Amino acid sequence: MSYQKYGFEPAFVERIKLKLKNPNTKERIKMLLQGVTKYDLQDRSKVRRFVGMLSKVLGEKLTDQQAENMVSFVISQKIDPNSTFHLIKLWNMFR
Repeated sequence: MSYQKYGFEPAFVERIKLKLKNPNTKERIKMLLQGVTKYDLQDRSKVRRFVGMLSKVLGEKLTDQQAENMVSFVISQKIDPNSTFHLIKLWNMFR
């Protein structure tokens, strides 16, 4: 998996996926990311802030290195949240 080269353990990813199955948590995440643009997801400081907010919602304590790995991962994916293709690509990566 390509996320593993960014230092994400499969057990960590599975734990996050399980937490996102909770409808309340999923809605909180969707609300936090509502209106985010592809330009926001290429801005290192904004992505770092999103990672911090999302980790709090998910109840995950991240080390500085884990947070930096997530920021690098998001930026390298060049995600456009309005592109169905990009969203399907991400979904396939983590299913």
